[in-house]
Amino acid sequence: MISAKVEDVLLHEFHRDLLFLLHDVARLVRVDADKRARCHGMTRAQWGILIWLARQPGISQKELAELLEVEPITVARLIDRLEARGMVERRPDPRDRRIWRLHLLPPARAVLCEINEQRADITRMLTAGIDQDSLEIMTEALLRMKATLTQDVHAARRNADTAISETQEAV
Repeated sequence: MISAKVEDVLLHEFHRDLLFLLHDVARLVRVDADKRARCHGMTRAQWGILIWLARQPGISQKELAELLEVEPITVARLIDRLEARGMVERRPDPRDRRIWRLHLLPPARAVLCEINEQRADITRMLTAGIDQDSLEIMTEALLRMKATLTQDVHAARRNADTAISETQEAV
């Protein structure tokens, strides 16, 4: 049987566990962003698409799906909804008619202003009481973690692609 004191120490360590904290903070941010998006009759996923299209006008549906790490059909359905609301337009690629290029329409601009206000509000809420130096250190650490994980994912994909190619060549 574990003593109450040891149990308290283990619980304290669990709540300070980096993976737990990253997961829990991300979940809480998603829940808050979902609530804010719903107040505007949208979803967080739709907000994400509008943000990406503002940053990369003319991106293809396939490229957007890769950035969002979702299936192309998921992006297609989200774009259908945004298109029905007059916020997004699909235009055929001039070099390849099979590809649709995505562009924001004027009504999306007002929504993007609101999204940016909400994102700034979430950021203020998250960073309240944290000094600038700590924020910079934390941001740098998160960027390094992301870079490391991204490199690992790309290496794993390259290894998988190589294995598939070698298997196909052997057949």
